[in-house]
Amino acid sequence: MGAIGDNFFQGESNMITTTAQAKINITLEVLKKRADGYHEIRSIVQTIDFCDKLRFKADPRIEITCDLPEWSGSKSLVSKSVELLRLAYNTRQGAVIEIEKHIPLNSGMGGDSSDAAAVLRGLNLLWGLKLSMRELLNLGAQLGSDVSLFLYGGTLLIEGRGEKVHPLPPMPHMTAVLLIPPGLTMENKTRMLYSQLNVNHYTSGKITEDFANMLEGRVTGQKSSMFNIFDNVGMRYFTGLKEYRRKFIEAGAVDVHLAGSGPTLFTLLQDEIKASEIYKNLRQQDLETCLAGF
Repeated sequence: MGAIGDNFFQGESNMITTTAQAKINITLEVLKKRADGYHEIRSIVQTIDFCDKLRFKADPRIEITCDLPEWSGSKSLVSKSVELLRLAYNTRQGAVIEIEKHIPLNSGMGGDSSDAAAVLRGLNLLWGLKLSMRELLNLGAQLGSDVSLFLYGGTLLIEGRGEKVHPLPPMPHMTAVLLIPPGLTMENKTRMLYSQLNVNHYTSGKITEDFANMLEGRVTGQKSSMFNIFDNVGMRYFTGLKEYRRKFIEAGAVDVHLAGSGPTLFTLLQDEIKASEIYKNLRQQDLETCLAGF
C-alpha cells in the first residue's frame, strides 16, 4: 500500500483509504449571539490521532455503510457531502464508502464533521476533480461550522461561527486522556448547550488571542490557560457529568475540561507515563476512555 497524499493510501485498484481525526478545543470562547442566530466564537482547536477510518471505492452507484449500528446515513453530514459535491460539480460518478467508526456519536469531538471533510477530500481524489483547498473550504462551510477545520487539521484558530480557520504553529507534542461518560451523548447537544448561554457567559476572546500569540511567538514568558465556556454550563446540563469529572481527578488528572460542546472530558499531559497511569485508573472503573496524541 503506497501513500498518494496527505493521510491517503492507495490499496487495490480504485480503492482509497484515509482517516478522519477527532478534535479537542484548547480554548473555546463565545463572544456574542449573531443576528443570524449563530454564536460568534473564537477558539484554539487541535486535531488528535483518535480517528475514524474511511474507505472509498469507485463504483457506478452511491453506497455508504458504517460498522456502528446507531449511525444514520440520513442524519450524517457524510451523505450530505456526497450530494453537495455531485451537485456542485455536476458529476454522476459514484462510490462505495465504508466508515469504520471509533469517535463516538454526539461526543463533542467533531466526528461527523471530520468524516464529512474526509469524504470531500477522498472523493476529490477518487473522482479526479482536482478541487483546490479554497473550493473544498467553500463546500465545507456549506455543510457545517466544523467541517472546514478538519480540511486543515493540526493546531488552528477558528472564528466566526467556526468556518473561519487560521492555521497556527503546532502545539508541543502532548498526550490527551479522553473520558466519554456513558449515557450522556445525545443528538442536538450542541444546539441545546448554546441555548443555555446568556450575556454573562460571553467573553472578549482575549484568552484565545493570548494563546494564539504564545504559539506564534509574539509573546514570551506568558502562561496561557485552557478554557471552555461550556465547562460550567455542561456540568449543569449533563446530569452526572460532575461525578465523572470527580472520577477523572481522582484518577490523577489535574486540569480537566470538556473537549468541545459535548460531554467528553479530557486532560493534556506531556508526561506519557503519567497519562498512561490515568488511563489505566479510569479503565479499571470500566469507563470508556482512550489515549490520543498530537
